[in-house]
Amino acid sequence: MFKISSTPFDLGRLRRELAHPRAGALATFEGWVRDHNDGQPVLSLEYESFVPLAEKEGARILAEAKEKFSLLGAIGFHRTGHLRIGELAVWVGVTAEHRAAAFDACRHIIDEVKARVPIWKKEHYAGGASTWVNCATRGESALSVPPNFG
Repeated sequence: MFKISSTPFDLGRLRRELAHPRAGALATFEGWVRDHNDGQPVLSLEYESFVPLAEKEGARILAEAKEKFSLLGAIGFHRTGHLRIGELAVWVGVTAEHRAAAFDACRHIIDEVKARVPIWKKEHYAGGASTWVNCATRGESALSVPPNFG
């Protein structure tokens, strides 16, 4: 399951959904809004997405990872909307029989999400300026610019 959400995630529920009797490992990645980027102080981020395409591509990434790493489960969530410093922007969780597969798969998934899923972020800086940053970097996503520049 890969979901785009304008509201915070229930991390306990996500972990429970990944529980499996054969699982020997759970690996997670949490991406938080930080207070700087490229030497500039950041006050907040704003995420936008083309949700139907983003969820479809995210689900494809999870399915690929499940097969490649023999995962027992994989979930990904990404927020949209205006997020403040310290808020959770993205979460990936995987379960596997062994820790090496779980660690490798978790990293693979977040790297692929950032490269392929049409999600854009607007950084708001301390000096009042702001700029859009396209999270898809490999040109594999169907959209390469944010839907709104407002």
